[in-house]
Amino acid sequence: MSTPRPGFSLLICPDGQLLRARLDRLLAAHPPRSGVWERRVYWGDEEPPAAFWEELTLPGLLGASRALVVRQAQLWPVAVWKKLSRALSRPTEQCWPFFCLEVPWEKGQPKLPAALTKLRCLKFAEEQGWLWRHEGLTPYSLKNHLVQRGRALGLRFAPDALERLCASVPPDARAVENELEKILLLRAALTAQGAPQPPEVDLSQIPTGGWSPDCNVFACIQHMEAGNITALWQELARNEDGSGLLFSFLALLARELRLLWQIKAGENVRLYPKDAAAKRALAARLSPATLAEALAHVMDAEWQVKSGRRSPEQSLDFLAARLTGLLAPAETAH
Repeated sequence: MSTPRPGFSLLICPDGQLLRARLDRLLAAHPPRSGVWERRVYWGDEEPPAAFWEELTLPGLLGASRALVVRQAQLWPVAVWKKLSRALSRPTEQCWPFFCLEVPWEKGQPKLPAALTKLRCLKFAEEQGWLWRHEGLTPYSLKNHLVQRGRALGLRFAPDALERLCASVPPDARAVENELEKILLLRAALTAQGAPQPPEVDLSQIPTGGWSPDCNVFACIQHMEAGNITALWQELARNEDGSGLLFSFLALLARELRLLWQIKAGENVRLYPKDAAAKRALAARLSPATLAEALAHVMDAEWQVKSGRRSPEQSLDFLAARLTGLLAPAETAH
């Protein structure tokens, strides 16, 4: 007998790809009585519109089952969360709400806004087993994740190939998926050409390109914070190559912003000596609210491309303008 589905779900994780994978597994494990789950996505950088409250509390006219997904839900004001907590005490069968709290972690715990930890809905979700936590990938968990995802895709790695891949991929699940996809495409191309295929992925099949997380991406953030738009575009132009590279850039940019958040929170993070002083100084200048908003913009840029609303070039243009406006004092932009 299958277990009943949660009345609502709280997903606490800073990694958008891991959140999506968890969401997909939950929806697959609890199919609706008829039809499929229709996803509705809202974002926490704007207060929920009237349509959100209607979908949360009212049955649909056609009886459709709705998965109501809120990304960056930790950005909602406390007043919204209090209203939400009351509404969640009266769940509807047709609506399954998911609230994604995409916050960094500190000392093994998610850094949630204090007001949220006191809400009844959060405590109730934990009691019912409706709350899922994951700190995201770290340099220590990256290898196991690569092995698991590779196995799921039918890939086995030679030890030296796995070590090189771990050294070249940032601890970000989206970046991992991008690299594994490249390997799958390469192996498929070799098979189509009739080339002998080793049973394991070897060094020759590990992509060597990509962004340097401690050079290009951090340099971009520095140019944004300095308001130096010309230098920013010169840096970005060195690596423009369509949507695949955009997603890798976004993954590394999110990693750098989370690293700055960890420094801001006083965590003991490992930094390359050549950039350590600059990163600590930048983290000191940026507020937690600014870093959170910057991360939200990065997530939005990815969504805009995947939803077809913008091309990769348009999304990158828009993101660069938004982050420069956010990080740079108005009088320095040039």
